[in-house]
Amino acid sequence: MSVETARYEGAPRRRTQIMAALRRAGFLSVAELSTQLGVSQMTVRRDLRQLAEANEVTLVHGGVSLPPGGAAGPGFASRAQTHARAKQAIGAAAARMVRAGDTIGIDSGTTAAEVAHALPAEFDGCVVTHSVPVLGHMLSRPRARVIGIGGELLHDNQALVGFGVRDLTRRLRIRMLFLGAGAVDERGVYVRSEIELSAKHALMEIADEIVLLVDGSKLTSAAPVQVCELDRIDTLVVDVSLPEPVAGAVRRNGIRVVPA
Repeated sequence: MSVETARYEGAPRRRTQIMAALRRAGFLSVAELSTQLGVSQMTVRRDLRQLAEANEVTLVHGGVSLPPGGAAGPGFASRAQTHARAKQAIGAAAARMVRAGDTIGIDSGTTAAEVAHALPAEFDGCVVTHSVPVLGHMLSRPRARVIGIGGELLHDNQALVGFGVRDLTRRLRIRMLFLGAGAVDERGVYVRSEIELSAKHALMEIADEIVLLVDGSKLTSAAPVQVCELDRIDTLVVDVSLPEPVAGAVRRNGIRVVPA
């Protein structure tokens, strides 16, 4: 069998592997797929064009994502079990930054939810959130005041999202926002879907301090939608040593690093 024949006969199997990986991750870069599949980036791009023509994927800058309405990536409960100990350690380190009687914001996502779990039972401050799991957990904290914000339910993130968030937050102020992310590099903070931005930006605008929560996997992941550049971040809570490009950007922007 010739190399050309092998390449084309292997294409259907590669495309099946691409779709399986994409359903797990939600977004994948061309470079990631090239490494995972053991083929050139040119071959990956050819496969992605075929999938896009079949409306199975959406091509974005540098990679590919599921189309709107496509099969969701891993559910919230499944993601919560991934790197669970790291997320719990990050949540505990973040919760130690909270003062008695504080007013804090907790973003959506599995790592941010761990902040709520780590709050002491006697916490008597106020939590502002659009995270449904956080709202549910705060039922066990009757001394705390809880303000739920949002609109439409985003099932995969278990969060309330939409422009209604901005209307509800514009009269609020929080001392500290615990911000989640899908990926982080030296250029900024990223998430997988643009629909997440309205709630994140609304909470960032009313926060005196923005605390980014990052487990080590987010430093090697990719996501297509930028939330902000690193100059918007005041504090970074992380469980691993930062790779040099990110460490350099953190130093340049004067970001405080809190090890988990």
